[in-house]
Amino acid sequence: MKKYLLLLGLCSAGLALTSCEKYLDVNNNPNNPVVSTPNFLLPGIISNGIQTQMFTALRTPYITQYVVSRTANSGGNEQYYFTNAQSTNTFNYSYFQSGGNIPPMIAAAQAEGSVYYVGAGKIMQALILAHATDMLGDVPYSEAYQGGNNYTPKYDSQQQIYATINQLCDEGIVEMQKPASANVRPLYSTAPSESGDILYKGDVSKWVRLAYSLKARQAQHLTKKQNYDPAAVLALCDKGFTSSADDAQLNYQVPVLPLANTTNIFGPTRANFGGATFTTNVVKYLNGTTYPGVVDPRWGILVPTTSTGVDPGIGTAAVNTGINVTPGVTPAVTDFYGSWYARDLGYFEVITYHELKFIEAEAAFRAGNLQRAYDALRAGVRAHMAKVGVGGTYSPPPVTFPTITAAQINTYLASAAMPQSPSAVTLPQIMQQKYLAMFLNPDVWSDLRRLDFRSDIYVNFVYPSRANPVLAAGTTATTRFPRRLLPGATEVTYNPSAIAKLFSDAGATANDDYVTKPLWFDMP
Repeated sequence: MKKYLLLLGLCSAGLALTSCEKYLDVNNNPNNPVVSTPNFLLPGIISNGIQTQMFTALRTPYITQYVVSRTANSGGNEQYYFTNAQSTNTFNYSYFQSGGNIPPMIAAAQAEGSVYYVGAGKIMQALILAHATDMLGDVPYSEAYQGGNNYTPKYDSQQQIYATINQLCDEGIVEMQKPASANVRPLYSTAPSESGDILYKGDVSKWVRLAYSLKARQAQHLTKKQNYDPAAVLALCDKGFTSSADDAQLNYQVPVLPLANTTNIFGPTRANFGGATFTTNVVKYLNGTTYPGVVDPRWGILVPTTSTGVDPGIGTAAVNTGINVTPGVTPAVTDFYGSWYARDLGYFEVITYHELKFIEAEAAFRAGNLQRAYDALRAGVRAHMAKVGVGGTYSPPPVTFPTITAAQINTYLASAAMPQSPSAVTLPQIMQQKYLAMFLNPDVWSDLRRLDFRSDIYVNFVYPSRANPVLAAGTTATTRFPRRLLPGATEVTYNPSAIAKLFSDAGATANDDYVTKPLWFDMP
């Protein structure tokens, strides 16, 4: 890590290196340039920035009870045991693999007059910071990205980071709304190789809608704050995504050398979830238990219909009994790999149109606009079902998913699982449908925290068997459930003073105590 930071410091030192120029020229490798144009920096910023959330999703689905370990009393995340190493990718991808390349890209883009690259850099920086702070709390920004000039940046407060996120989004929107004549370099190109905007293929209007959607998500996190303004959230939703075609997501591909690990983080090739199975919590929402007599059309898509689910800490004899395994696969593999989201060549969703509709539904409900809440809730369910209900057979393993028809969607919308009039809309209905539609997404944890894991909303949520005794001894939602991840292991090693201050500011004395401390967005 220090070598990487040193390289960044050397690259930014500019004229201070003039005395070394001849030495550096002798050792220059033309096939490994130390500077690059914005179009070759942006793809890595996008892919690694999105992967930041993807790596966090190795942990959060256990906290949010989409999945649990197949091994009884595993001492895993679903039982609220955490390590610093489990947060390392969340931190490192935020700052080194993605965020560290944003300042030099923006500087290069400004120098050549490529305003759209400046806008994309600012919006990506906001997206990366938003995820990092929502998972970790206080994070570096004002002193970050200085390379060898500062190996130990201070941590800015989450309140300040939230303000920075809004500012970056606003500045990015301004750049993206400038006329094409103000932009020198094409935002996206396929010749001589693909470069630039690999997310939206150069569509600046989608970048603008992404920025507004991110602002809406962050603003909706603040429902505990006295200054929370549902009308302001609704105004942001009006400017956000307009269909699933706007979804910000990372699409996976077949790994071809020198590329590696380009298949789905949830998929069977990377095998991160070979020890996982689905929870009774999520199974009950789909199989007609939570909504008696109403079987969700996504049953058999999100979760195989053979799944019975398992409570956290209990374990399952899946291979021996034939339950909780992917149907039709020999030798038997976990049912997790029978999920639509576990396709090797699927995608990882960061922010989507269907999420925005649920944000709109909740904000409208809180504003007392029940008609808008009703319409947005139905639109969110419809959009998600249409997206995952396209059918098809995928391999490995060979799994065939059913198609969800328009008639099935209409039947579900007319069922007891959904309100049948604006006056019947409730917060639990909105949040339960959002929970299903945001399958495996880390930001679901933000909802659970700000709603204090309420049992009247998340009706199937089960407190883990043999949970971490420090949390299990708690008497309130703020002490019984995890509220933050631990600092990354690299920061514990290289920035110990800042980490010590994090613990001191939180009033924590040990790791298990630290994870119970609510973040700023999670407090009144």
